[in-house]
Amino acid sequence: MAKKKGNRLIVGLECTETGMRSYVTQKNRINTTDKVELMKYNPKLRKHTLHKEVQRLK
Repeated sequence: MAKKKGNRLIVGLECTETGMRSYVTQKNRINTTDKVELMKYNPKLRKHTLHKEVQRLK
């Protein structure tokens, strides 16, 4: 029995100010075709900064 390939991708998020990759999230490849941008907490700067999608994991 063949496995169905899902529509969700695991992506890493990188801070635009420091370059730290501290978050991993999922996105739907059909509904979200562009790169994900989220405001997340950066523990190094101790404030919320913009994090952008940088790579697909697995």
